[in-house]
Amino acid sequence: MKFLYRANVAFILENTDGEVLIGERGDIAGSWQFPQGGVRNGESLEEALLREVEEEVFLLPHHYYIRQSKGPYYYRFPKAWRKGKIVGQRQHYFRALFLPEKISPKIRGPSDEFRSLRWIKPDEFQLKWLHPMKRGVYTRVFLDFFNVKIF
Repeated sequence: MKFLYRANVAFILENTDGEVLIGERGDIAGSWQFPQGGVRNGESLEEALLREVEEEVFLLPHHYYIRQSKGPYYYRFPKAWRKGKIVGQRQHYFRALFLPEKISPKIRGPSDEFRSLRWIKPDEFQLKWLHPMKRGVYTRVFLDFFNVKIF
């Protein structure tokens, strides 16, 4: 049987103070991550990113400038989460500079993807905020994008 990884994009939004935007998951209190989401059939990585950013933090393309992208990064789902041949995610990360105006990243409420958002310095991120399946990817992402080792 051939195992498949679902295509996924993730968004690292950085402000002019060098802080990155993270969101506390709506379904798991105390679990923080970058906005991310699946790539639909027929959608490019960039198209998926634009859609996911608008859906999750309500920013439009003119609110940020994509500076860098890297991937893929892979992680496996716990066996109980697997559906059919899909065993995990294949993520492509995009790092963007926030172009501040009179708008801020936001959420509509706890029923959305995130219950809250905050800006932190990359070296403040803690692995314990993540589900164990994502920790290896985040360790590599922080090294690749910020040359920061997170614990």
